[in-house]
Amino acid sequence: MRLPRLLMALALIALPMSAGAQTTPPDREAIEKIVRDYLLKHPEVIIEAVQELEKRQAMARDEAATQVIAQRKAELLNDPATPVVGNPDGDVTIVEFFDYHCGYCKRAHPTMQSVVKGDSKLRIAYKQMPILTPNSRVAAAGALAAARQGKYAEMHNALMEARGELTKDRVMEIAAGLKLDTEKLAKDMAAPDIAQQIDKSLALAKALGIEGTPAFVIGSKVIPGAVDADTIRAAVAAARKG
Repeated sequence: MRLPRLLMALALIALPMSAGAQTTPPDREAIEKIVRDYLLKHPEVIIEAVQELEKRQAMARDEAATQVIAQRKAELLNDPATPVVGNPDGDVTIVEFFDYHCGYCKRAHPTMQSVVKGDSKLRIAYKQMPILTPNSRVAAAGALAAARQGKYAEMHNALMEARGELTKDRVMEIAAGLKLDTEKLAKDMAAPDIAQQIDKSLALAKALGIEGTPAFVIGSKVIPGAVDADTIRAAVAAARKG
């Protein structure tokens, strides 16, 4: 219930009623005075109303995301253009939306590595979500271009572990350290289909209601933020149970 509607309801309830039906509606000034007096005596009502509204909004977002996950399951889990690490035939897929300039994503990176290392049946599908800086898109393109040389995982790890701005020169420097063909990498980074792939991931994140990074899709749930390993493992266990 929205707060103004709640306050109006409180005012109407608090109005003195005669035994018979009230024939004259109360005026605005009377309602405002009743609401003001009530809230001065019970200010906790505002907090309770806001909390209830936030709870309902969160439930609505979760329900909407669950519907999108069901409708776009193939795109989430089996898009051939999406890089995958871990067990390619795993029974549960963690879909991660991230930005290479996101500090929280970098913090979550070793957590995800430990979870995958400890579970041989897991796979991770990496969805680029470059939203923080213009160079976020440069880094995303660099990682996807590295996949065309069979070194996505190495490039992904290096970009996650890198500090500072990931300019094109810095991305090329990292790629050279991984023995990638930098000339081919630069050409592939500019390829229209890589730009389209990034745009597709961004559109999917928007459809899921994901507004920040990192975010994980596990089973039918969206889990926002750099959560701990136990939270990820619990979501994986729930996904296995169906």
